[in-house]
Amino acid sequence: MKIIIIGNGKVGYTLARQLSGEDHDLVLIDRSAAALQNADSTLDILCTEGSGASIKVLLEAGVRQADLVIAVTGSDELNIVCCLIAKKLGARHTVARIRSPEYYREANLLKREIGLNMIINPEFAAAAEISRILRVPSAFSVETFARGLVELIGFPIMESDGLAGLSLFEYNKKHPNGVLMCAAVRGGVVHVPNGRFVPQVGDKAYMIGSTQELAKFFRALGRDSGHVRSVTALGGSRIATYLTWAVEKVGMKVRIVEQDHAKCLSLSEQLPNAQVIEGDGTDSDFIEAEGLLGSDAFVALTNRDEENLLMAMTAQRHGVKKVIAKMNRPNYIEMMRESGVDSIISPKLITANQISAYVRSLARSEGSAVENLYKPLGGAIEAVEFTASPNTKFLDTPLKDLRLKPGMLVAAIAREGRTIIPDGSASIHAGDRVVVMAKSLFLRDLNDILQ
Repeated sequence: MKIIIIGNGKVGYTLARQLSGEDHDLVLIDRSAAALQNADSTLDILCTEGSGASIKVLLEAGVRQADLVIAVTGSDELNIVCCLIAKKLGARHTVARIRSPEYYREANLLKREIGLNMIINPEFAAAAEISRILRVPSAFSVETFARGLVELIGFPIMESDGLAGLSLFEYNKKHPNGVLMCAAVRGGVVHVPNGRFVPQVGDKAYMIGSTQELAKFFRALGRDSGHVRSVTALGGSRIATYLTWAVEKVGMKVRIVEQDHAKCLSLSEQLPNAQVIEGDGTDSDFIEAEGLLGSDAFVALTNRDEENLLMAMTAQRHGVKKVIAKMNRPNYIEMMRESGVDSIISPKLITANQISAYVRSLARSEGSAVENLYKPLGGAIEAVEFTASPNTKFLDTPLKDLRLKPGMLVAAIAREGRTIIPDGSASIHAGDRVVVMAKSLFLRDLNDILQ
């Protein structure tokens, strides 16, 4: 596919790096020659200096032949204009990053009137992921598939679980359940487990199943599956706004700490039920005076990774039940995990995964389309959701009779409102939503799982 990316910021570069390994004809447009220089020297793509809203620049980039134009500059308005012009010049599909809550509320209108095919909002997506994690405090990540019917939950295995030291076959025989361990990492090595796999203390495991079955599983482990009632958010960002709207619906109380006076006033107007505190959330005296580490959960959402790292580690040391931090720099993410903070949110990676899923669905629009894509463990493994179509080659064939590629697992099937954890006798029907875990493989179509 020919893809034009407009904007070489954090999201634009991450997306270009991710897509450059997927055999696409990529063009990256940005006003800054300095910003493009890094992309030009590290990625196998064509870089063009100029404005993505310039007809001349877009034509030089080959917009008339473009299958997809993605506008991810720092300006919502510029992204909308870029996509509108690109569509008029012949681009088949357009995607715009729109971050403002005011514009995002009108997403459907923008799609209809301007012809946008997809709108992405990194802050909204990040807030949604944080709210899911807050619902399952023992997890470090919670991803949903099949319109909420299937969840993929990442959690560290502890000695008290009773899971360590037993093969999955033995554990499931003693404790029958409707979930599946579909990935685990130990010592930096990623495993796609089978029944003989023996979890160990310290493993990071991923379980998949319905919300109800996963809740039962975590209760059986003796884990607290909920009960976060109060949240402190450091930084009055857009993520904090979206997060407050999300968690207030389930009864959580939110405190937002922000230094900027004008932003505090704006937040107080937008979020009348939240407590907005003006002050420096990194100052130890202020933290103690306001009791900022007394909440059930602490979420570090400032625009500085260093502050988020410091405060997340501080909250962890003070015994806050659930600590989550927004982070973009890969080296800081690793430092965070080494300190024991596993719940790390990267808006740029979330956005890149959303767009990559859309790109793959376009690439195979006649086959079994990619509906969702999640890359845990730094992208070492993929969880890909497909919708099975009449073109799927192995419909109604028992899974045990299929020759799957190594490192591949059919993890869950959603059918008619039910979640199925398949065994060898299960089969896939047309219309099923199928979640596949794949290690070191690039899947564009459900048929790609076969050898």
